Amino acid sequence: MKKTKYRVIGVMSGTSLDGIDLALCAFHVSEKGEWDFTIEVAETIPYSEDWKEILKEAIHFSEGRLQTLNKEYTYYLSEVITTFIEKHSITNLEAVCSHGHTILHEPHKGITLQIGNLPLLAKRIQQKVVCDFRIQDVVMGGQGAPLVPIGDRLLFSANDYCLNLGGFANVSFEEKEKRIAYDICPVNIVMNFYAEKLGTPFDKSGTFAERGTLNTVLLSQLNMLSFYSEKPPKSLGLEWVQQYIFPLLEASKETPQNILRTFVEHVAMQLSNQFKENSSIFITGGGAYNTFLLERLKAQKSLNIIVPNSQILEFKEALVFGLLGVLKLRNEVNCLASVTGAKDDHSSGILFNP
Repeated sequence: MKKTKYRVIGVMSGTSLDGIDLALCAFHVSEKGEWDFTIEVAETIPYSEDWKEILKEAIHFSEGRLQTLNKEYTYYLSEVITTFIEKHSITNLEAVCSHGHTILHEPHKGITLQIGNLPLLAKRIQQKVVCDFRIQDVVMGGQGAPLVPIGDRLLFSANDYCLNLGGFANVSFEEKEKRIAYDICPVNIVMNFYAEKLGTPFDKSGTFAERGTLNTVLLSQLNMLSFYSEKPPKSLGLEWVQQYIFPLLEASKETPQNILRTFVEHVAMQLSNQFKENSSIFITGGGAYNTFLLERLKAQKSLNIIVPNSQILEFKEALVFGLLGVLKLRNEVNCLASVTGAKDDHSSGILFNP
């Protein structure tokens, strides 16, 4: 008989480079297969400026340098996790379920690399580790992303849409008894870059953007990018942003403030295109704090926007990677073909013992 209760740590590092999110989560599954959860404790460990620069530049590293970085990052991640466990006196863990940090993601080429997913991690932290959730899906012809929608289905199904506003915006929803999910557009990966030019790590509440001037020509150029007319499944990575978004923004010769104003409008328009009128949108991720962005979204379409408590808002992805790990331990589906485009639903991830 399978266990019904699990206690794990979910670990997530996103493309916006805010830091490493860690969440100690307790999961319970009923006889009917209904899941509930508690986040017992959670925190974000910010990246140093050195680590931020390395992770930003790693996309250009040679294979040998990437292998070295993978090992160095695994050491660093093990220190972060061990400190978290010791600080909160955590015992009786089933596993640590870690996403790692994405460096390369070009699924159409069969490429995806998340560093920090080496057997060394389990040895260093002396815990069972479930990690590397994307590789199997890419091998099976999928995008390897997004992975959070299984959590949306099992934990947050009361909402019409689940929208995450992180480095990228992604959405998930049920359609004809299938979970549909995909990346919509870049968000914080672009906006944080221009906020940094104005002296802050991010545009708090969208204040800079609100004071900027909308460039309608640039807005039109952004909205015409071919990705937006592609059908899902589809996903985005830093490579796409560097190839298509930044060149357009830089060519405009606009001030960072005006770029932020224009990009917020672009994001609001792309988001609103995904939703039916008067539907409920459950919003998580750092972008949910951008009140100006949410105002512009509401201006596009009549929507019931739901922003949860700060713990779920900030740690939903770490929570869901905890759940992905638990599902892998149970050998149950944690990756949906309807979402990623893989040939079948499957149980993804690799297990390492200490």
